[in-house]
Amino acid sequence: MNETAFAPSRCIIDLAALQRNFVRLGDPASLMPVIKNDAYGHGLLPVARALAKAGARRFAVGTPGEGAVLRQAGLRQEIVPLLGGMTPEDWRAATAHSLLPLLADGEDLKKALACARHDSSLRLGIKCETGMNRLGFRREDIPDLVDYLRAHPCLEPILALSHLACADMPEENACSQSQIRAFTAICESLRSSWPSMERSLANSAGLLGLPESRFDVSRPGIALYGGNPFAGGGSENSGAGLEWCMSVSAPVIGVRRLQAGQSVSYGRAFTAPAGMTLAVIAAGYATGVARALSGGMEVLLHGRRVPQVGRVCMGMLMADVTALPRTRPSDTAWLLGGPAEPGVAPVSAQETADRLGTIPYEILCRMGALNTRTYTS
Repeated sequence: MNETAFAPSRCIIDLAALQRNFVRLGDPASLMPVIKNDAYGHGLLPVARALAKAGARRFAVGTPGEGAVLRQAGLRQEIVPLLGGMTPEDWRAATAHSLLPLLADGEDLKKALACARHDSSLRLGIKCETGMNRLGFRREDIPDLVDYLRAHPCLEPILALSHLACADMPEENACSQSQIRAFTAICESLRSSWPSMERSLANSAGLLGLPESRFDVSRPGIALYGGNPFAGGGSENSGAGLEWCMSVSAPVIGVRRLQAGQSVSYGRAFTAPAGMTLAVIAAGYATGVARALSGGMEVLLHGRRVPQVGRVCMGMLMADVTALPRTRPSDTAWLLGGPAEPGVAPVSAQETADRLGTIPYEILCRMGALNTRTYTS
């Protein structure tokens, strides 16, 4: 049983919005949607199936294990595990499920060769280091890599891949252009031996803001789920036309009257300056609401925003609903998204991330992992 089923809060995933975002991002033939880490908390299989219906021809996952799950569910798209094969078992799983594993160093070459059948080719991707300084072959490594692959024709490279470090930072355009040049040079060396090799560099920010980084295949991640990679808050998705796919709701489980001078929750962090009405909402840091948001967040109730007050607890938080006298237990509060009155913006993952000094990826992954997910389409 999924342990998150014990939590009363719910994570609602709008698969139709996901599909619309995918269509907005370009021709499916030129896209490799990134659905790693349980599709950023949105659910690996439901997201993959929805994108397949929208025309996705390939997927980027995190590990061969995620790729195996897609294969076992009957998905036949090209699947690239971005972390590559960390162990010989990973490599065996990748080859057994016809994934496209990535080579990142000499040890990977040995593991790939050990899995290759000499009567057929093992199709591979090559991870290129262009400025992230994490994993991949540098430009000076390419001649030896080419010699090795030529000497072992059972290894067939069909994709070259790298990753942009700061495409979401226009002020760092010089860095992005340096990476594009480095990737171009590496690919020219590789394609002299394998002319049909595809190239993939652009992430969401590259796809939306650096057309010269798109090459053959772009890998949108956060944009699929509604996030504008250039955003800093507010109505951040209006320019790109993207829609957040995740909303998070929780029930009101109590309504209490607080007198002036009375405090609420741990540590007496909030004391009522005057008489007020509080709603107790069944969500807290155990369900993904960071305790650091205490006294600094809002929730949506009856289409309007209300401030949270006092310390966020493990399974409860309190909101000031003095201005909403019709609030009752069993009402629905929205921590992300939800139906809002005209002129009222729902709370977004970007806004929540800004308040915490982080990025919306973290909010989505946390909320999706800690709450029961339901799907609409």
